[in-house]
Amino acid sequence: MKWIIAFLILSILIAFHEFGHFLFAKMAGVDVEEFSIGFGPRILTTVKNGTRYSLKLLLFGGSCQMKGMYEYDDEDEDGDDTPKEPAPPEEGSFQAASLGKRAAIIFAGPLFNFLLAFVGAVVIISLIGYDPAEVVYVQEGSPAAEAGLAEGDTVTEFMGDHISIGRDLSMWFVFNSLTEDSKVTMTYVHEGQKKTVAFDPQVTVRYMMGMTYHVDQPKALIEAVGTDSPLEKAGVAAGDVITGIDGTEITDAQSLNTYFDEHPLTEASVHLTLEREGKSFEADVTPVENRSVSLGFSYNLGRVRTSSFGVLKYSVIELRYLITSTVRSVGALFTGVFGVQDLSGPVGVVDIVGETYEETKSEGALITWMNMINLLILISANLGVMNLLPIPGLDGGRLFFMLFELILRRPVNQKVEMTLQLVAVLALLLLSVYVMYNDILRLLAR
Repeated sequence: MKWIIAFLILSILIAFHEFGHFLFAKMAGVDVEEFSIGFGPRILTTVKNGTRYSLKLLLFGGSCQMKGMYEYDDEDEDGDDTPKEPAPPEEGSFQAASLGKRAAIIFAGPLFNFLLAFVGAVVIISLIGYDPAEVVYVQEGSPAAEAGLAEGDTVTEFMGDHISIGRDLSMWFVFNSLTEDSKVTMTYVHEGQKKTVAFDPQVTVRYMMGMTYHVDQPKALIEAVGTDSPLEKAGVAAGDVITGIDGTEITDAQSLNTYFDEHPLTEASVHLTLEREGKSFEADVTPVENRSVSLGFSYNLGRVRTSSFGVLKYSVIELRYLITSTVRSVGALFTGVFGVQDLSGPVGVVDIVGETYEETKSEGALITWMNMINLLILISANLGVMNLLPIPGLDGGRLFFMLFELILRRPVNQKVEMTLQLVAVLALLLLSVYVMYNDILRLLAR
């Protein structure tokens, strides 16, 4: 079932994208030779009003094939280098349409993806609301509290970024990080008044030995030991059991947890008594300092209901958030924040959709379908943005060539355009194979 739903969502996205091209082509008087969902051999096909409508075997794609869209005159076909007057485009062909109409036809695909994402956002926000950027907790004595921030305040700007929803704050931390030298600047609304403050981040200093354990275990069993941690250097390993610290007996994991609460670790060495395979041994461990930086306050990520006007307003904001986060993610690929290994192709997308369905179906039909619509919104907005990248072979690449046509007041040499598109398509195909390979490896590694 999960695979059917995943294919259904992808099919809807592709169909809507291609329908945008199709509708605007018809409105511009351009003949559409074939409108298809998928690629490969045709499964179902019919011809109506001069257009062939097809459903093809592999649903990871689709096309709106317009008359004359990929045709060009070979000026050197007869070996004559004498400049020739280009033949006029055939009536009803893509090239016969004005520059503005051609640009509208190309842009319509991504536009319809954005429209689909907006409609999905309206559904989600109507049913479960939006996530206001509201402060839900301020640590007592923190720089944020001293600056005047209080529970219930609404953040409107953070580190120069406009904030409309809680996820805007989360997005800042995806692409940025706080350091001890940072200065937090923010604007918020407190009891109807807008205030702007600047304060140092909250710095928490802890001393750690480098281990993990579970408090519900009958013994103080060390589950894992960090690489190059003080414990590893002292010869302690995962599976060892702590039976005493500085002369205090440790009977179980809960008593270990209580000890740490009452005796926080410092830079001073601690003497551990441990047990390994029934044999007791001792180790002296010197904790290392761990410094962490935080805001000193927490913000809301839950959703609240809103008015009819609010639904439309926050649906626009939702679309803006998705487009912005996608654009910034693409930029992060070039700055090294993300790598090619972080990309997911059709296999990865199908897996994410399928796993989300499996994990949420036990929570009821409403929650399951809300999650499916959320994924549809996310993927649709991503598809719209990615198609607008100025890369030959994508919609954005065609729009880029049309920009040159507008500036030069003549079409770009079609041989050059077709060659660049071919090279780009081959490069994208190689990238797709690599991404698919990584997706499959991730699936097999589970």
